[in-house]
Amino acid sequence: MIRRALSSPFQLIHLLQACSASRALIQGKQVHRQIILSGLHQNPFFRTKLIQMYADCDDLNSAQILIHKMTQPNVFALTAFLGFYSRHRLTEECIRTYCQLRLMGIVPDSYVFPKVLRACAQSSCLDVGAQVHKDVIIFGSEVNIQVCNFIIDMYSKCGNTKSARQVFDEMSERDVLSWNSIISGYVGNWLFKQAVEMLGYMKLEGCEPDIVTWNTIMDAYCRMGLSNEAYKIFKQIKDPNVISWTTIISGYTSIGKHEIALEIFKDMVNSWTVLPDVDSLSSILVSCRHSRALERGKEIHGYGIKSIAQDTFYKSAGAALLTMYASCCRTRDAEKVFHIMDKSDVVTWNAMIFGFIELGLGHLALECFREMQMRGIKNDHTTISTVLPICDLRSGKQIHAYFMKSSFNFVIHVYNAIIHMYSICGCIAYAHSVFSAMLARDVVSWNTIIGGFGMHGLGQTSLELLQQMDGSCLRPDSVTLSSALSACSHSGLVDQGIELFYRMTKGFGITPVIAHYSCVVDMLARAGRLEDAYNFINKMHLKPDKHIWGALLAACQDHQNVTVGELAAEHLIRLEPHDAGHYVTLSNIYARAGRWDDAERIRKLMEDHGSLKPSGNSVIAP
Repeated sequence: MIRRALSSPFQLIHLLQACSASRALIQGKQVHRQIILSGLHQNPFFRTKLIQMYADCDDLNSAQILIHKMTQPNVFALTAFLGFYSRHRLTEECIRTYCQLRLMGIVPDSYVFPKVLRACAQSSCLDVGAQVHKDVIIFGSEVNIQVCNFIIDMYSKCGNTKSARQVFDEMSERDVLSWNSIISGYVGNWLFKQAVEMLGYMKLEGCEPDIVTWNTIMDAYCRMGLSNEAYKIFKQIKDPNVISWTTIISGYTSIGKHEIALEIFKDMVNSWTVLPDVDSLSSILVSCRHSRALERGKEIHGYGIKSIAQDTFYKSAGAALLTMYASCCRTRDAEKVFHIMDKSDVVTWNAMIFGFIELGLGHLALECFREMQMRGIKNDHTTISTVLPICDLRSGKQIHAYFMKSSFNFVIHVYNAIIHMYSICGCIAYAHSVFSAMLARDVVSWNTIIGGFGMHGLGQTSLELLQQMDGSCLRPDSVTLSSALSACSHSGLVDQGIELFYRMTKGFGITPVIAHYSCVVDMLARAGRLEDAYNFINKMHLKPDKHIWGALLAACQDHQNVTVGELAAEHLIRLEPHDAGHYVTLSNIYARAGRWDDAERIRKLMEDHGSLKPSGNSVIAP
């Protein structure tokens, strides 16, 4: 009866398509047997359909056997292989198959192009991607919206946003995916302002943003350090998904607003509409680590192992959990997590190394690194960049040499760690040599070398590097300006530093934050221009914090400026009335000026506020 039902070629095709769609390999093989019995297996159309079914069901071996029997493979059969390679991120095989397809003289279509373009994007293979783009034009697929969207994505992920934008601008018709592709392309290449601008153009063109658009714009704001702006977007989303919640939590975590991140996570849990996943749990555990919120961290740990499979939870969130426990000095808990995690996974060892560093046990971190090598666990770029900051010059040079011989020696953030290592070890010339040899740099690369020269009192070089960076494709960020201002402070370049501060907004589009104001105050104070520093503080657009007044008070003690010291101490005591240090510093200033009555008065005021530290009592009986 089954054979009668399968005797129709139309029915056989329909069943093959159903097997492909549901990836039912066993049933697909049964249909294949019936096709052989029906004598249709030599038919090129049926052979192609069988190849498609086997490829869709991930039985590549059977698909290859069938295609080798074809005298002239067609585009549909090869598309099935491209789909398999693309789906499994086998980018080299995908690109090679496309090249073979072209050598055979087979004309690619709009089903082929997205698959190979995705492979080019995943492997950052710009040369092949550009050739595929030419083929798209030659074979008339440039009017296909889906193909154009993949071209935009390919150029963006290969770092060529100019070509991506050109393709976008030349599209006769765009959909929401087109806009999302160009916006995410800008975000992926650190061009956050352009991404936000594209949102405005999108609305003007009448295209309604979807949840992906909003999440991407939120990510852009978060990466700019503007998490409050991201939160405004978040509040406008009618039904935020788990990515929305995770993005805003990560945004506040990245700028150190950990209490806010914890509150948002609490809102997420209480909303009952979205369940936290491993990514959101990993993000919030970072905030638990920085704010030492051990109890919250333990609650999240408990939630994770109850709601997510143990292997999945510890594989994704285990590293964040381990470092959280280490930061809270819960060594045994950290060790327990380490023992549960997969010892063959480099992420496990990276987390343990970082955990030891967090505990201030650099020697144990290095021992862990050596044990990892003895076990044959292959280091990755995270291992190298984590270990380098605790290395002395000798060890750092050895790791640098190892890195240059490794297969991942193109990773930018490892170069950044090497530059930092040489800078703090006093070898700024080596640091600059590494920086100069980099084929590609990110904002952190520039920030590290600018800060390195500043650390060594070479502020003029730091300013020259800032100018070079501004002329490159990368825009200086808030940290860059902090590094440059700090360099001016340490080098006595007061006038240049003041000029740089006042052109931050217009010249670089950066709104000064408290760290920038603090740099300027420190710069003026170091130079002995204490009245200028005080006047500058009074003109600040932000409320001065204890660090700014503290820097000024400390400088007043160094330069013995009683008048400004009194003013700075007054503000500090108002902010922290129970901190004995402020009273002591002002009392010492009075004493050095011979104003003994005032010194005694401040000591008495300190006692009245309960700030006087009690005298030590010996436990040894006289």
